[in-house]
Amino acid sequence: MERAEQEILQWAKAGEEFSTPGWEELPSIPLYMDQVIFYLKDSLGFFQREPEGSLLTSSMINNYVKNGVLPHPDKKKYGKEHLAALTVLCLLKPVLSIPDIGELLRGQDIQGVYGAFLAAHTAAVRETCRQLEEDWAAGQDPKELALKLAAEANAKRAAAQRILAALEREDQEKGKSKK
Repeated sequence: MERAEQEILQWAKAGEEFSTPGWEELPSIPLYMDQVIFYLKDSLGFFQREPEGSLLTSSMINNYVKNGVLPHPDKKKYGKEHLAALTVLCLLKPVLSIPDIGELLRGQDIQGVYGAFLAAHTAAVRETCRQLEEDWAAGQDPKELALKLAAEANAKRAAAQRILAALEREDQEKGKSKK
């Protein structure tokens, strides 16, 4: 357990200092797809279960564009707006469906949404990592701790889905009343 403990505590310590790139830190020049994938893998590697894994593939990007979740690239190049939306997609897809994430992004100022997302996400990561270190130091059983974290994540996912479903129903009702 010593190796696992060291790995977990090292990850938690890194999480207390980690921050996803802010709007101004995103590349100012447009990137080709392969560059986007490399950039996001590097920027979001903290969230990958295994170092060799990938949060994003070219097929995923093409599907997001095809389904209207991500704007079309400009001459096969992706700008800050794309990188911000893809960051949100990569980090939220384990929690929300792609249509739900698309609903969060659709019709919004992406810079504003990205800023709000980063503030909430950074605070959540830091608090989770701080709490993980405290619980570990208090001798909590690792499997019970993982179970607790998963249960908390599930409860918050359900709440987010309920909010989005209610908003979607409200939008549908407004659309019907206008006809």
